[in-house]
Amino acid sequence: MKNYLPETASQTAGPYVHIGLAPDAAGFHIFEKNFGPVLVNDRTEGERIAIEGRVIDGSGTPVRDVMIEIWQANAAGRYSHPDDRQQEKALDPAFRGWGRACSDFDSGVWRFETIKPGAVVGRDGRIMAPHVNLWIVARGINIGLNTRMYFSDEQEANRDDPVLNLIEWEVRRQTLIGQREQRGGETVYRFDIRLQGEGETVFFDL
Repeated sequence: MKNYLPETASQTAGPYVHIGLAPDAAGFHIFEKNFGPVLVNDRTEGERIAIEGRVIDGSGTPVRDVMIEIWQANAAGRYSHPDDRQQEKALDPAFRGWGRACSDFDSGVWRFETIKPGAVVGRDGRIMAPHVNLWIVARGINIGLNTRMYFSDEQEANRDDPVLNLIEWEVRRQTLIGQREQRGGETVYRFDIRLQGEGETVFFDL
């Protein structure tokens, strides 16, 4: 007789993802250094911004156990990665360019503190509008979802962006635009991510 391990729950991206990847959010203070949602310090170059929003399911309910990772260029439009060959653009040693945030377990709101990125030259030599890349996991999402957020005050650059122009319908392109708000002295881009239904966010198969 063969011995089989018992099956585990199929929705493994629920509480386990927080314990393993963002233990602080789950109340486990086990790492000396945590990957958090603040990508800047007082020496980072560029315009300080916050990006926040909620992940909303097909019924219109905020998902409250989301983990999101952000990956972006610096203010000059260069990634802090050896594969970025834009040698004419300066690196910023005070900017990490990558972060991880969890939604608030009560409100469902997630938030990053970062800088507005510069335009990036794509692999084909075409200029991409300023944007941030986002990766989303949560309960019931077993394969992470990839999307982008562009900036509402970059209308001219957005109009010429090669990725946005791959999306046929304008209403679908709008699901990738973060809306700029001023809250006192803080600039915030609001970006809600809809998993299904009306206004479903465009996701990319990477």
